[in-house]
Amino acid sequence: MSPATTGTFLLTVYTLFSKVHSDRNVYPSAGVLFVHVLEREYFKGEFPPYPKPGEVSNDPITFNTNLMGYPDRPGWLRYIQRTPYSDGVLYGSPTAENVGKPTIIEITAYNRRTFETARHNLIINIMSAEEFPLPYQAEFFIKNMNVEEMLASEVLGDFLGAVKNVWQPERLNAINITSALDRGGRVPLPINDMKEGVYVMVGADVAFSSCLREVENPQNQLRCSQEMEPVITCDKKFRTHFHIDWCKISLVDKTKQVSTYQEVVRGEGILPDGGEYKPPSDSLKSRDYYTDFLVTLAVPSAVALVLFLILAYIMCCRREGVEKRDMQTPDIQLVHHSSIQKSTKELRDMSKNREIAWPLSTLPVFHPVTGEVIPPTHTDNYDSTNMPLMQAQQ
Repeated sequence: MSPATTGTFLLTVYTLFSKVHSDRNVYPSAGVLFVHVLEREYFKGEFPPYPKPGEVSNDPITFNTNLMGYPDRPGWLRYIQRTPYSDGVLYGSPTAENVGKPTIIEITAYNRRTFETARHNLIINIMSAEEFPLPYQAEFFIKNMNVEEMLASEVLGDFLGAVKNVWQPERLNAINITSALDRGGRVPLPINDMKEGVYVMVGADVAFSSCLREVENPQNQLRCSQEMEPVITCDKKFRTHFHIDWCKISLVDKTKQVSTYQEVVRGEGILPDGGEYKPPSDSLKSRDYYTDFLVTLAVPSAVALVLFLILAYIMCCRREGVEKRDMQTPDIQLVHHSSIQKSTKELRDMSKNREIAWPLSTLPVFHPVTGEVIPPTHTDNYDSTNMPLMQAQQ
Protein backbone atom coordinates (compact mmCIF):
# COMPACT_ATOMS: atom_id res chain seq x y z
CA MET A 1 0.00 0.00 0.00
CA SER A 2 1.45 3.34 -1.02
CA PRO A 3 2.04 6.09 1.54
CA ALA A 4 -0.60 8.28 -0.08
CA THR A 5 -3.20 5.51 0.11
CA THR A 6 -2.22 4.78 3.69
CA GLY A 7 -2.61 8.44 4.62
CA THR A 8 -6.04 8.60 2.99
CA PHE A 9 -7.16 5.46 4.82
CA LEU A 10 -5.96 6.76 8.17
CA LEU A 11 -7.69 10.09 7.59
CA THR A 12 -10.94 8.30 6.75
CA VAL A 13 -10.69 6.08 9.81
CA TYR A 14 -9.98 9.11 12.04
CA THR A 15 -12.91 11.03 10.59
CA LEU A 16 -15.31 8.14 11.03
CA PHE A 17 -14.18 7.44 14.58
CA SER A 18 -14.35 11.13 15.42
CA LYS A 19 -18.08 10.95 14.81
CA VAL A 20 -18.56 8.43 17.58
CA HIS A 21 -18.46 10.54 20.73
CA SER A 22 -19.18 8.98 24.08
CA ASP A 23 -22.06 10.23 26.15
CA ARG A 24 -21.26 13.43 27.98
CA ASN A 25 -21.90 13.58 31.72
CA VAL A 26 -22.60 16.77 33.67
CA TYR A 27 -23.16 17.15 37.42
CA PRO A 28 -25.34 20.16 38.30
CA SER A 29 -26.61 20.86 41.82
CA ALA A 30 -30.25 21.04 42.80
CA GLY A 31 -31.49 24.59 43.20
CA VAL A 32 -28.53 26.09 41.32
CA LEU A 33 -28.68 27.42 37.76
CA PHE A 34 -27.50 24.89 35.17
CA VAL A 35 -26.22 26.11 31.78
CA HIS A 36 -24.95 23.87 28.97
CA VAL A 37 -23.92 25.34 25.61
CA LEU A 38 -24.42 23.30 22.42
CA GLU A 39 -21.47 24.52 20.34
CA ARG A 40 -21.81 24.43 16.58
CA GLU A 41 -18.09 23.88 16.20
CA TYR A 42 -18.45 20.62 18.11
CA PHE A 43 -20.85 19.24 15.47
CA LYS A 44 -19.46 20.76 12.28
CA GLY A 45 -17.01 17.91 11.68
CA GLU A 46 -19.74 15.28 11.82
CA PHE A 47 -21.58 16.18 8.64
CA PRO A 48 -20.29 14.93 5.26
CA PRO A 49 -18.49 16.03 3.23
CA TYR A 50 -16.09 16.08 6.15
CA PRO A 51 -13.95 19.22 6.22
CA LYS A 52 -10.27 18.91 5.61
CA PRO A 53 -7.75 20.12 8.20
CA GLY A 54 -7.72 23.90 8.19
CA GLU A 55 -10.96 24.18 6.20
CA VAL A 56 -13.65 26.40 7.70
CA SER A 57 -17.38 25.69 7.10
CA ASN A 58 -20.29 27.81 8.19
CA ASP A 59 -23.31 25.61 7.58
CA PRO A 60 -26.56 26.50 9.36
CA ILE A 61 -27.08 24.04 12.23
CA THR A 62 -30.09 23.73 14.51
CA PHE A 63 -30.64 21.45 17.50
CA ASN A 64 -33.53 19.42 18.86
CA THR A 65 -33.44 18.35 22.50
CA ASN A 66 -35.73 15.90 24.29
CA LEU A 67 -35.77 13.55 27.24
CA MET A 68 -34.93 10.02 26.13
CA GLY A 69 -38.17 8.19 25.42
CA TYR A 70 -40.25 11.39 25.51
CA PRO A 71 -41.01 14.07 22.91
CA ASP A 72 -40.05 17.04 25.11
CA ARG A 73 -37.59 18.08 27.79
CA PRO A 74 -38.15 17.96 31.57
CA GLY A 75 -40.20 20.78 32.99
CA TRP A 76 -37.23 22.51 34.63
CA LEU A 77 -35.04 22.48 31.50
CA ARG A 78 -35.35 25.13 28.75
CA TYR A 79 -33.62 25.53 25.41
CA ILE A 80 -32.95 28.58 23.24
CA GLN A 81 -31.20 29.22 19.92
CA ARG A 82 -31.79 32.50 18.13
CA THR A 83 -30.46 31.67 14.65
CA PRO A 84 -29.00 28.59 12.90
CA TYR A 85 -25.64 30.38 12.99
CA SER A 86 -25.55 30.75 16.80
CA ASP A 87 -24.96 28.20 19.52
CA GLY A 88 -27.84 26.58 21.38
CA VAL A 89 -28.15 26.79 25.15
CA LEU A 90 -29.79 24.41 27.62
CA TYR A 91 -30.52 26.08 30.95
CA GLY A 92 -32.69 25.70 34.00
CA SER A 93 -32.78 25.02 37.70
CA PRO A 94 -32.84 21.30 38.66
CA THR A 95 -35.32 20.23 41.28
CA ALA A 96 -34.73 18.18 44.38
CA GLU A 97 -37.08 15.42 43.18
CA ASN A 98 -34.55 14.29 40.57
CA VAL A 99 -31.54 14.12 42.87
CA GLY A 100 -29.69 10.87 42.28
CA LYS A 101 -31.66 10.02 39.13
CA PRO A 102 -29.73 10.45 35.86
CA THR A 103 -31.61 12.48 33.24
CA ILE A 104 -30.63 11.55 29.68
CA ILE A 105 -31.21 14.29 27.11
CA GLU A 106 -31.04 13.35 23.43
CA ILE A 107 -29.44 16.09 21.34
CA THR A 108 -30.05 15.92 17.59
CA ALA A 109 -28.13 18.34 15.37
CA TYR A 110 -29.48 19.19 11.88
CA ASN A 111 -27.35 20.55 9.08
CA ARG A 112 -29.77 22.78 7.18
CA ARG A 113 -27.61 22.78 4.04
CA THR A 114 -26.95 19.05 3.60
CA PHE A 115 -29.91 17.76 5.70
CA GLU A 116 -27.56 15.48 7.60
CA THR A 117 -28.17 14.70 11.28
CA ALA A 118 -26.01 13.75 14.25
CA ARG A 119 -27.19 12.58 17.65
CA HIS A 120 -25.51 12.76 21.05
CA ASN A 121 -26.64 12.04 24.58
CA LEU A 122 -26.22 14.41 27.52
CA ILE A 123 -26.45 12.66 30.89
CA ILE A 124 -27.43 15.07 33.68
CA ASN A 125 -26.58 13.72 37.14
CA ILE A 126 -28.29 16.04 39.62
CA MET A 127 -26.42 16.33 42.90
CA SER A 128 -27.79 17.50 46.23
CA ALA A 129 -26.66 20.97 47.31
CA GLU A 130 -25.10 21.72 50.66
CA GLU A 131 -27.93 24.08 51.62
CA PHE A 132 -31.07 23.87 49.56
CA PRO A 133 -32.89 26.08 49.16
CA LEU A 134 -31.03 29.22 50.16
CA PRO A 135 -33.24 31.08 52.68
CA TYR A 136 -33.00 34.57 51.15
CA GLN A 137 -33.92 34.91 47.47
CA ALA A 138 -34.12 38.03 45.31
CA GLU A 139 -35.36 38.21 41.73
CA PHE A 140 -34.17 41.07 39.52
CA PHE A 141 -35.62 42.19 36.19
CA ILE A 142 -32.90 43.37 33.80
CA LYS A 143 -34.32 45.42 30.94
CA ASN A 144 -31.31 45.66 28.63
CA MET A 145 -30.53 41.96 28.29
CA ASN A 146 -31.84 38.95 26.40
CA VAL A 147 -31.79 35.54 28.00
CA GLU A 148 -29.00 34.13 25.82
CA GLU A 149 -26.86 37.19 26.56
CA MET A 150 -27.39 36.79 30.28
CA LEU A 151 -26.53 33.10 30.16
CA ALA A 152 -22.98 33.87 29.02
CA SER A 153 -20.60 33.01 31.84
CA GLU A 154 -18.79 36.34 31.85
CA VAL A 155 -22.00 38.41 31.85
CA LEU A 156 -23.61 36.31 34.58
CA GLY A 157 -20.38 36.52 36.59
CA ASP A 158 -20.37 40.33 36.34
CA PHE A 159 -23.96 40.49 37.54
CA LEU A 160 -23.35 38.17 40.49
CA GLY A 161 -20.32 40.25 41.39
CA ALA A 162 -22.40 43.43 41.44
CA VAL A 163 -25.06 41.73 43.58
CA LYS A 164 -22.41 40.48 45.97
CA ASN A 165 -21.04 43.99 46.42
CA VAL A 166 -24.40 45.37 47.54
CA TRP A 167 -25.51 42.29 49.50
CA GLN A 168 -22.25 41.00 51.07
CA PRO A 169 -23.30 37.37 51.55
CA GLU A 170 -21.05 34.43 52.29
CA ARG A 171 -22.76 32.22 49.73
CA LEU A 172 -24.41 33.55 46.59
CA ASN A 173 -25.80 31.39 43.78
CA ALA A 174 -27.81 32.05 40.67
CA ILE A 175 -31.00 30.02 41.10
CA ASN A 176 -32.86 30.57 37.85
CA ILE A 177 -33.04 32.73 34.73
CA THR A 178 -36.30 33.32 32.86
CA SER A 179 -37.01 35.33 29.74
CA ALA A 180 -39.61 38.08 30.04
CA LEU A 181 -41.49 36.44 27.16
CA ASP A 182 -42.09 33.38 29.36
CA ARG A 183 -43.67 35.68 31.98
CA GLY A 184 -46.20 37.15 29.56
CA GLY A 185 -44.00 39.94 28.20
CA ARG A 186 -44.39 41.28 24.67
CA VAL A 187 -41.87 40.99 21.86
CA PRO A 188 -40.04 44.35 21.66
CA LEU A 189 -40.07 46.49 18.55
CA PRO A 190 -37.01 46.07 16.29
CA ILE A 191 -35.86 49.64 16.87
CA ASN A 192 -32.91 51.01 18.82
CA ASP A 193 -31.75 47.45 19.50
CA MET A 194 -34.44 46.95 22.15
CA LYS A 195 -34.23 43.89 24.40
CA GLU A 196 -36.97 41.62 25.66
CA GLY A 197 -35.68 41.62 29.26
CA VAL A 198 -34.77 38.77 31.58
CA TYR A 199 -35.58 37.77 35.18
CA VAL A 200 -32.63 36.59 37.28
CA MET A 201 -33.18 34.95 40.66
CA VAL A 202 -30.30 34.73 43.11
CA GLY A 203 -30.12 33.25 46.58
CA ALA A 204 -27.93 34.02 49.57
CA ASP A 205 -27.45 32.83 53.12
CA VAL A 206 -27.68 36.25 54.84
CA ALA A 207 -30.53 38.74 55.19
CA PHE A 208 -31.19 41.37 52.57
CA SER A 209 -29.03 44.49 52.67
CA SER A 210 -30.40 47.94 53.38
CA CYS A 211 -29.95 48.86 49.73
CA LEU A 212 -32.28 46.09 48.57
CA ARG A 213 -34.77 47.01 51.33
CA GLU A 214 -35.04 50.56 49.95
CA VAL A 215 -37.54 49.29 47.40
CA GLU A 216 -40.05 48.69 50.20
CA ASN A 217 -39.99 52.33 51.36
CA PRO A 218 -43.36 54.13 51.06
CA GLN A 219 -41.79 56.86 48.90
CA ASN A 220 -40.44 54.32 46.41
CA GLN A 221 -43.69 52.39 46.43
CA LEU A 222 -45.52 55.62 45.58
CA ARG A 223 -43.11 56.35 42.75
CA CYS A 224 -43.60 52.84 41.38
CA SER A 225 -47.37 53.25 41.46
CA GLN A 226 -46.94 56.45 39.42
CA GLU A 227 -44.69 54.59 36.92
CA MET A 228 -41.62 56.52 38.05
CA GLU A 229 -38.20 55.09 38.84
CA PRO A 230 -37.55 54.65 42.57
CA VAL A 231 -34.52 56.18 44.21
CA ILE A 232 -32.04 53.37 45.00
CA THR A 233 -28.61 54.27 46.36
CA CYS A 234 -26.83 51.19 44.97
CA ASP A 235 -28.31 51.45 41.47
CA LYS A 236 -25.08 53.07 40.18
CA LYS A 237 -23.22 49.80 40.84
CA PHE A 238 -25.47 48.08 38.28
CA ARG A 239 -26.12 50.95 35.87
CA THR A 240 -22.85 50.56 33.95
CA HIS A 241 -23.87 47.23 32.43
CA PHE A 242 -27.32 46.31 33.78
CA HIS A 243 -30.48 48.43 33.75
CA ILE A 244 -32.59 47.02 36.57
CA ASP A 245 -36.30 47.74 36.96
CA TRP A 246 -36.39 48.16 40.73
CA CYS A 247 -40.18 48.27 40.79
CA LYS A 248 -40.24 44.60 39.70
CA ILE A 249 -37.72 43.28 42.23
CA SER A 250 -39.02 40.46 44.41
CA LEU A 251 -37.57 39.69 47.85
CA VAL A 252 -38.49 36.35 49.41
CA ASP A 253 -37.53 35.44 52.97
CA LYS A 254 -38.15 31.72 53.38
CA THR A 255 -37.27 31.81 57.07
CA LYS A 256 -40.49 33.74 57.83
CA GLN A 257 -42.80 31.65 55.73
CA VAL A 258 -45.14 29.60 57.86
CA SER A 259 -45.54 26.05 56.75
CA THR A 260 -49.16 25.21 55.99
CA TYR A 261 -48.51 21.50 55.69
CA GLN A 262 -50.64 19.35 57.95
CA GLU A 263 -49.85 15.76 58.57
CA VAL A 264 -52.59 13.46 57.35
CA VAL A 265 -53.57 10.81 59.88
CA ARG A 266 -54.55 7.73 57.98
CA GLY A 267 -57.11 5.47 59.62
CA GLU A 268 -58.13 1.89 58.99
CA GLY A 269 -60.58 2.85 56.23
CA ILE A 270 -63.65 1.83 58.29
CA LEU A 271 -66.48 4.30 58.82
CA PRO A 272 -67.57 4.95 62.42
CA ASP A 273 -70.58 3.06 63.70
CA GLY A 274 -73.73 5.10 63.12
CA GLY A 275 -76.20 2.74 64.75
CA GLU A 276 -78.71 0.33 63.27
CA TYR A 277 -80.22 1.22 59.89
CA LYS A 278 -83.94 2.01 60.13
CA PRO A 279 -85.77 2.09 56.77
CA PRO A 280 -88.97 4.16 56.37
CA SER A 281 -92.32 2.64 57.31
CA ASP A 282 -94.40 0.78 54.70
CA SER A 283 -97.71 2.30 55.90
CA LEU A 284 -97.73 5.62 54.09
CA LYS A 285 -100.75 7.92 54.19
CA SER A 286 -102.61 8.54 50.94
CA ARG A 287 -102.57 12.07 49.64
CA ASP A 288 -105.37 13.87 47.77
CA TYR A 289 -104.12 15.71 44.68
CA TYR A 290 -107.52 17.12 43.60
CA THR A 291 -106.85 20.53 45.14
CA ASP A 292 -103.39 20.67 43.54
CA PHE A 293 -104.98 19.86 40.17
CA LEU A 294 -107.47 22.73 40.47
CA VAL A 295 -104.80 25.19 41.45
CA THR A 296 -102.26 24.22 38.80
CA LEU A 297 -104.57 23.51 35.83
CA ALA A 298 -108.19 24.61 36.27
CA VAL A 299 -107.56 28.15 37.51
CA PRO A 300 -105.12 29.13 34.70
CA SER A 301 -107.50 27.60 32.14
CA ALA A 302 -110.45 29.64 33.46
CA VAL A 303 -108.43 32.87 33.35
CA ALA A 304 -107.34 32.12 29.79
CA LEU A 305 -110.95 31.48 28.74
CA VAL A 306 -112.14 34.80 30.16
CA LEU A 307 -109.38 36.67 28.35
CA PHE A 308 -110.28 34.88 25.11
CA LEU A 309 -113.95 35.92 25.39
CA ILE A 310 -113.02 39.54 26.05
CA LEU A 311 -110.71 39.60 23.04
CA ALA A 312 -113.37 37.96 20.83
CA TYR A 313 -115.96 40.57 21.84
CA ILE A 314 -113.57 43.41 21.06
CA MET A 315 -112.56 42.00 17.68
CA CYS A 316 -115.98 40.82 16.43
CA CYS A 317 -118.75 42.75 18.19
CA ARG A 318 -117.14 46.19 18.25
CA ARG A 319 -116.41 46.50 14.53
CA GLU A 320 -117.85 49.59 12.77
CA GLY A 321 -118.12 48.11 9.26
CA VAL A 322 -117.58 49.61 5.80
CA GLU A 323 -121.05 51.18 5.51
CA LYS A 324 -120.72 53.09 8.76
CA ARG A 325 -117.26 54.27 7.74
CA ASP A 326 -118.56 55.54 4.34
CA MET A 327 -121.47 57.33 6.03
CA GLN A 328 -119.09 59.23 8.28
CA THR A 329 -116.75 60.13 5.40
CA PRO A 330 -117.44 63.35 3.36
CA ASP A 331 -118.65 62.78 -0.22
CA ILE A 332 -115.79 64.76 -1.78
CA GLN A 333 -113.24 62.38 -0.17
CA LEU A 334 -115.14 59.36 -1.48
CA VAL A 335 -115.27 60.83 -4.98
CA HIS A 336 -111.55 61.60 -4.91
CA HIS A 337 -110.75 58.11 -3.66
CA SER A 338 -112.93 56.54 -6.35
CA SER A 339 -111.31 58.61 -9.09
CA ILE A 340 -107.83 57.62 -7.91
CA GLN A 341 -108.83 53.97 -8.02
CA LYS A 342 -110.22 54.36 -11.57
CA SER A 343 -107.06 56.09 -12.76
CA THR A 344 -104.92 53.41 -11.21
CA LYS A 345 -106.97 50.71 -12.96
CA GLU A 346 -106.63 52.46 -16.33
CA LEU A 347 -102.84 52.74 -15.92
CA ARG A 348 -102.57 49.05 -15.13
CA ASP A 349 -104.69 48.21 -18.21
CA MET A 350 -102.40 50.38 -20.35
CA SER A 351 -99.37 48.53 -19.10
CA LYS A 352 -100.93 45.25 -20.26
CA ASN A 353 -101.93 46.45 -23.74
CA ARG A 354 -100.45 49.62 -25.18
CA GLU A 355 -102.77 49.54 -28.27
CA ILE A 356 -105.94 50.59 -26.44
CA ALA A 357 -107.49 54.05 -26.68
CA TRP A 358 -106.42 56.97 -24.52
CA PRO A 359 -107.71 56.85 -20.98
CA LEU A 360 -110.71 58.95 -20.13
CA SER A 361 -108.74 61.01 -17.69
CA THR A 362 -106.56 62.33 -20.55
CA LEU A 363 -109.41 63.28 -23.01
CA PRO A 364 -110.72 66.89 -23.16
CA VAL A 365 -114.04 67.47 -21.47
CA PHE A 366 -114.96 70.74 -23.26
CA HIS A 367 -114.58 71.74 -26.92
CA PRO A 368 -111.78 74.27 -27.18
CA VAL A 369 -113.77 76.57 -29.55
CA THR A 370 -117.48 76.19 -28.87
CA GLY A 371 -117.20 75.19 -25.25
CA GLU A 372 -119.64 72.33 -25.71
CA VAL A 373 -119.35 69.22 -23.64
CA ILE A 374 -117.71 66.45 -25.67
CA PRO A 375 -119.01 63.00 -24.77
CA PRO A 376 -116.07 60.70 -24.31
CA THR A 377 -115.66 57.68 -26.48
CA HIS A 378 -116.18 54.53 -24.53
CA THR A 379 -114.97 51.07 -25.26
CA ASP A 380 -117.34 48.19 -25.31
CA ASN A 381 -116.29 46.88 -21.96
CA TYR A 382 -116.30 50.27 -20.30
CA ASP A 383 -118.52 50.60 -17.28
CA SER A 384 -120.85 53.58 -18.08
CA THR A 385 -121.97 53.86 -14.50
CA ASN A 386 -118.54 55.08 -13.46
CA MET A 387 -117.75 58.71 -14.10
CA PRO A 388 -114.33 60.39 -14.16
CA LEU A 389 -113.49 62.85 -11.52
CA MET A 390 -113.68 65.97 -13.77
CA GLN A 391 -117.12 65.02 -15.15
CA ALA A 392 -118.36 64.23 -11.67
CA GLN A 393 -117.30 67.71 -10.59
CA GLN A 394 -119.07 69.20 -13.66
